[in-house]
Amino acid sequence: MTAVSAQSLRIEVGPDEEVSALLIQPPQARACYMFAHGAGAGMTHASMETVAAGLAERGIATLRYQFPYMEKGSKRPDAPKVAHAAVRAAVAEAGRRFPALPLIAGGRSFGGRMTSQAQALSPLPGVRGLAFLGFPLHPAGKPSSDRAKHLADVKIPMLFLQGTRDALAELSLLEPVVKSLGSRATLHLLEGADHSFHVLKSSGRNDREVMNEALNGFAAWVEGVVG
Repeated sequence: MTAVSAQSLRIEVGPDEEVSALLIQPPQARACYMFAHGAGAGMTHASMETVAAGLAERGIATLRYQFPYMEKGSKRPDAPKVAHAAVRAAVAEAGRRFPALPLIAGGRSFGGRMTSQAQALSPLPGVRGLAFLGFPLHPAGKPSSDRAKHLADVKIPMLFLQGTRDALAELSLLEPVVKSLGSRATLHLLEGADHSFHVLKSSGRNDREVMNEALNGFAAWVEGVVG
């Protein structure tokens, strides 16, 4: 499929505050993914670009956007209230642009967690499911399930794409969390991958193969959610 260029946008997230966004809309898109970045890198990071391009090849539009702190060049992530407002603004923008298209929200690490918190507090309009690319269950070296407590209040389908070497989500903790969520949660494990979906050479495969597995799993899950 021919690559689809990203369209630059501005999204209003509050009084006198806007953030940058990038929209990729493939022909005959079957869903749109509001794709939030992780804590340490913004929407133009190579991994974000790879995911957005790969989803476009699979018929899924993406709306990437910056959180306000990243827009300002700060390294300190926004407070949850501010991040949640950015998530809601991105969802509203996608809803305006694609009133007939099913919406999926989520993102990498921090971005996915802020999205799920926002959904748990009050359902995001038009969003049919949440997809997490490396849900950060706990800080590295500090195993806990506390960050997952709010997921019980999310009543729409959720996809967890997780590496089995993810230092921010020990499987012994993550698997019971996903199981407790019942049929609305799907866990897709990427064998040998870390939090960034990177694999060691000794694994016998490379990062591109892992990313293709993740994107194929994402696309198949979206098909199941939106029909």
